[in-house]
Amino acid sequence: MLNRAAACALAMLLAASSSASATGDPWGGVDCSQGSSPACDVNAGTGHQPADGITNPGQRPGHSENPYEDCRHIPTEHNDPAGDPPEPGGWFLVLCSPDGKDPLSHGPVWIADDDTPSVSPEQLAQTARERLRLPALHIARNPTNTQLVHLPTWLWLTDGWHEISESASVPGVSVTATARPTSVTWSMGDGSTVTCPGPGTPYTAGADPAASSPDCGHTYRRSSASRPGQAYQVTATVHWTVTWSGAGQGGTFPGMTTTGNASFRVAESQALNTGHS
Repeated sequence: MLNRAAACALAMLLAASSSASATGDPWGGVDCSQGSSPACDVNAGTGHQPADGITNPGQRPGHSENPYEDCRHIPTEHNDPAGDPPEPGGWFLVLCSPDGKDPLSHGPVWIADDDTPSVSPEQLAQTARERLRLPALHIARNPTNTQLVHLPTWLWLTDGWHEISESASVPGVSVTATARPTSVTWSMGDGSTVTCPGPGTPYTAGADPAASSPDCGHTYRRSSASRPGQAYQVTATVHWTVTWSGAGQGGTFPGMTTTGNASFRVAESQALNTGHS
């Protein structure tokens, strides 16, 4: 039998982790507690490799040899205070489950170009989609200040309605994700909703104030005097389609939305006197 010091050294070498716990840890554990016995109990764990690095991420050996076989390498952005390593390469997340919360998932890690793992266009597309930053919405209306009961309100967006694209790449493969606005749904605060196919048409000074917007508007039938703050809370929601293309492939992601909010004060209208005194 090994003496106590040799047994502990061998046990820690087999466990491959100085921080492993005795139970519930994929790396196993070592129990060399002080006691009368000179032996150490070794918990072999589940056989997973350490989660803080990859020996050779470019290889894909059999599952029994490498638990990283089923992991995916996702390009990511990362700012290392020490700077990027000198050799060409890129930062990757290693995800070994759909949510990346399993013990093997880790990163960001720097992988040199020569060791860059195989990344599918679909995986690159997901990275490009995550980089999309959709614009904030800015709501406009006419009348500019107080809306009037029975008088058409024009609705439009002054910003937040334009195509956005982002790309992701690894050596030899580049993919672009593109988000395009398709419609905007207005919740008018009085129980009504209005869906418009575009951002709406701005009201032009000098146009007939009693005319309705050609493509996006609403007419209030009740004042907002009884509402909190004496105003209707209005929400505009833009719906986006997101597609990707690259490496001779393409696809569609689930849609995305952006929202903007505003308060509309609506007062009782007064009769318009169009006659001459």
